[in-house]
Amino acid sequence: MKQHLLSLSIVAALTGAPSFALAQSAPVASATSAQSAAVKELLDAMDFRTMMIASFTEMEKALPQMMRDQMAAIMDADPTVGAEEKKAALAKVEQFLPGASKAISSLFKNPALIDEMMAEIAPLYVKNYTVAELHELTAFYRTPLGRKMVALSPRLSTESVAAGQRIVAPRLNVVMQEVMQSAQGK
Repeated sequence: MKQHLLSLSIVAALTGAPSFALAQSAPVASATSAQSAAVKELLDAMDFRTMMIASFTEMEKALPQMMRDQMAAIMDADPTVGAEEKKAALAKVEQFLPGASKAISSLFKNPALIDEMMAEIAPLYVKNYTVAELHELTAFYRTPLGRKMVALSPRLSTESVAAGQRIVAPRLNVVMQEVMQSAQGK
């Protein structure tokens, strides 16, 4: 059982878990032509495609260390994992990192990924903003400050995720370990 949990921990670290918080969004009613046009204009003003490519590049750079940190947090949260087991698990992560990095890089370089992202994101804007608000956002993203925000967003997002991993992951791992211990004791 302990070895199985260790294997799950390695998989979680390699995939950047905990990522189970990502949920499917509810379907959105069809957009009107005015809404669709306003969202298209906004995504163009945001230079969404370029921003996503930059975001993926930032994630590619950050993921190996995030995976290492996640694995270390998982191991640190489990009092039953000894120093040698931790060392072995971290060594295993290092073995998997080049392959995982290559696979992730390949995924991020697929142009269809951004097309799919845009198709999924557009209805979110329709759902949450009026056409007038979409026009205001578009105007903002065309300003120097809006352009700066677009340029910095990929790096800030990656750094924010890393900060969240450092802060939340160890706490979440402790809670999950307590839940698992409680379940095993019953």
